[in-house]
Amino acid sequence: MEFRHLESFLAIAEELHFGRAAAKLHLAQPSLSQHLQRLERSVGTELVARTSHEVRLTPAGEAFRDQARAIVAQVYKAGQTAREAAAGRSGHVDVAYNFAAGQHVLPAVLTTMHTDHPNVGVTLHEMRTGPQLQALRAGDVDVAMVYGRPVGAEFESRPLAKFPLVAVVGPNHRWAGRPGASFSELAHEPCILFGREQCPAMYDSIFGAASSSGITLNVEHEVDDPGAVAIMTSVKPLVGFASTLRGRHISGNVRAVPVRLFDPVPTVELYVAWLSGKTSPAAELFLDCVEAQASVLGEEPLQV
Repeated sequence: MEFRHLESFLAIAEELHFGRAAAKLHLAQPSLSQHLQRLERSVGTELVARTSHEVRLTPAGEAFRDQARAIVAQVYKAGQTAREAAAGRSGHVDVAYNFAAGQHVLPAVLTTMHTDHPNVGVTLHEMRTGPQLQALRAGDVDVAMVYGRPVGAEFESRPLAKFPLVAVVGPNHRWAGRPGASFSELAHEPCILFGREQCPAMYDSIFGAASSSGITLNVEHEVDDPGAVAIMTSVKPLVGFASTLRGRHISGNVRAVPVRLFDPVPTVELYVAWLSGKTSPAAELFLDCVEAQASVLGEEPLQV
């Protein structure tokens, strides 16, 4: 049974006229008749009864018509799905991101994706920069949103926004009610920090500001989980660091308190990154939406 034979049968079933059916398919009428004969031999019964006065479907033809329509429709749908996937209008994108990207970039990007490309699925994975780049390199994610330009020829990237870093303290810390603090004041405060491999750009920005201030940071604890940092600063007189804490709660009604740092103001830049030459059509569509949002971010400086 050939697909073209099904198409010929359906044209006959719709037109009930061999001449019109042949014209509809841009076939010669003898070819159309041959298609029907071969289909009937394949099925093993007569599907169309034809006399000099009329063309009609047999009871077997009536029953076969519905199944043939379903088969043809499914084949057309399969072809359309393949074409959409090739053009990036369907498929799936795995996106790694950090908290700042989740707050300032992804909401608008996902809204655009849902509106313009509703058949493209997006799965999100929140993690720090180091693990993001490892996942990107391993092929576990398609796009990463990281701090600092990724180092390595295998990565391509584009800057999105620059964020000031803030100190993070608990609600009972003596800095909690202050609008800001000079970076040099950190010389007298026990700090909690993450390992450099977790986020090199933020780590280097913090220690660069310390060097510019002529101080040495007193790092009492090293913790790689941002949630654990927030919890520890809520119960101990420690100072942590973050790029944004807008709306972030520790637990219940307890909130981490951001304190602006100045003289100098440490900053970190957010990038979108992907593997060079290895983006899928669906990932390309996601990156197009990120590009549009990047233009908006460039016009409106972000405030913490």
